[in-house]
Amino acid sequence: MITLLNKTSLYNTFGVDDFNSIEGAIDNMAPSMVEYHLSDLSQYCEDIYLNKRDIEKTVSIGDYSLYIDYSDNIYLELEDNNNTSCETATFW
Repeated sequence: MITLLNKTSLYNTFGVDDFNSIEGAIDNMAPSMVEYHLSDLSQYCEDIYLNKRDIEKTVSIGDYSLYIDYSDNIYLELEDNNNTSCETATFW
C-alpha cells in the first residue's frame, strides 16, 4: 500500500524543515512513536500508484518506507505482511 502524504503535515509531525532531516529526527524517537505518527498521517489518504524509478531518496523505518520523488512529492509505503508465504508440513 502506497499513499501520497501531505509534505507540510509530515514535516510538522517530526519537527523538521526538509526530507533530508527526517532520518535524524526518526533516530531520536521511539520506534513505536514513529510508527504511530506514520500510521496517523496515512489514515485518511488514498492508495496511489508510484513509479519507483522516479524516486530520488528513500528512508526505511520497520514496515514503513518514505519516498521522495524528483517532483518533491512524498510517499509512504506500508509493507503488506499478509502476503507472506506459509509453510506446511509434509505427510511423510
